[in-house]
Amino acid sequence: MKRCPQIWISAIFGLVLVLCWSSCRNDFEFESNSGNLRFSKDTVFLDTVFTNIGSATYTLKVYNRLNEDIAIPFVGLQNGQSSSYRLNVDGEAGKEFSNIPLLANDSLFVFVETTFDVAPTGELEFLNTDRILFGEGAGQQSVELVTLVKDAVFLYPATDADGLVETIPIGLDEEGNEIRIEGFYLDFDELNFTNEKPYVIYGYAAVPNGSVLTIDAGARVHFHNNSGIMVDAGALMQVNGTLSEDQELLENEVIFEGDRLEPSFADTPGQWGTIWIREGSIDNSIQNLTLKNATVGLRVEGNATSIVPSLTLQNSQIYNSLDTNLWATTATINAANSVFGGAGNISFHGNLGGNYNLVHCTLANYWNNGFRSGPALALDNFGQNASGEVVAEDLQQANFTNCIIDGSVQVELSLQQNPAAAFNFLFENCTLQFNDTAGVFEGNPLYNLENLSNYQNIILNGDMDFEMPFENNLQIGPDSEAIDQGKNDLLPPLPQDILGRDRISPSDIGAYEYMSSN
Repeated sequence: MKRCPQIWISAIFGLVLVLCWSSCRNDFEFESNSGNLRFSKDTVFLDTVFTNIGSATYTLKVYNRLNEDIAIPFVGLQNGQSSSYRLNVDGEAGKEFSNIPLLANDSLFVFVETTFDVAPTGELEFLNTDRILFGEGAGQQSVELVTLVKDAVFLYPATDADGLVETIPIGLDEEGNEIRIEGFYLDFDELNFTNEKPYVIYGYAAVPNGSVLTIDAGARVHFHNNSGIMVDAGALMQVNGTLSEDQELLENEVIFEGDRLEPSFADTPGQWGTIWIREGSIDNSIQNLTLKNATVGLRVEGNATSIVPSLTLQNSQIYNSLDTNLWATTATINAANSVFGGAGNISFHGNLGGNYNLVHCTLANYWNNGFRSGPALALDNFGQNASGEVVAEDLQQANFTNCIIDGSVQVELSLQQNPAAAFNFLFENCTLQFNDTAGVFEGNPLYNLENLSNYQNIILNGDMDFEMPFENNLQIGPDSEAIDQGKNDLLPPLPQDILGRDRISPSDIGAYEYMSSN
């Protein structure tokens, strides 16, 4: 028996009418409701921010666990329009909202940000609090908001009336045109960084010819993206950190890092530029510095004729640079009790010759942010000039005494010589990660470990038993082959390690002396 087509048409038409009527309703009969919401957290902790600098955006999720659609009669900040917090509720920005719909067994997102000026409080640190209120009357609910705000000294380039940002010259290109970068020269009253407040630098803060930048013990210097310090020819920098009693707080250490204070950025490389010591700047000194998360940690340029060190580095650690921790070009560097940790390329690069003397240093590249292109240590005596021509300079000496050269790959040493210039180096009482399983370096005289002119008392491919190398904790453990293997008749002597612990004869190799907990 055939069914009548008209019956099907009528049924379909009726169904369409029902659907249209349902979809076109605009009241949904949301019931005003207070007191029955659930939240993803009862307190939103916004990470520490600097005064007048906006925070990251934080998320709060609000749940309706009821089997009926509701309207939240009020969502807003307790301090109202005067609050330093900002909200975005269901896609709408503001500080107070009315009748926010929330379907049965559904949720909505509330996004929270803040910007706070700490100056009126008269405090160096201020706990900024508020709360988000949901609903009205006896059923009103709330979620706390908490942010620690720090006062800071902000240093940045000027901006003219046309919106152009101040720049400083850094050299000439191949056609002789001046190259400039965003930055500014520090004034006389800005040449002493104290530990009273953190410093936040935008662009490159340049130390002018004839000036000395002094950074006191306990100072904290934060750099914005593509920012840093540039020490011009004829200028110098003195970082005067001292030993800290608390190795968590590092209260006397000087710390250079990025300006993002959220914990998620604590180990993010490449957040800022570099500390750039230009050619003609000599006698720079750095004591008890922690430098992390730069693009190039220290960039040091020297020349072949200077007999005064470009840089003296002691009791310091540089790690987690996106490219290189220390990149020196024809420089003279003396380093002791210092650590060069993980880097995306090379941890320590002595480039285009130079003069390097490292004692009780740990160079260990355990990079944990993806592919790594370079070793822990690279030395060469050639490079390119501004015209792109290959030039060579003498590697006058590169002496490594009681040093660890280690890392997460088989070969952590790169030696490249241009025969047009000298290439003098010596590893003495060092550990060396150099496992040439493929025979790539076989027959290369630079890697002849039997040559006593270059290698003396080497521990090859030893177990260093680092505590947490991929977190740049490079203290050695009880099973380290570096224990008691150091050379002791050092001139000048180095009686303490990077943590101020006495070295026990025979000393351990590297920046850290192993101390048993027993």
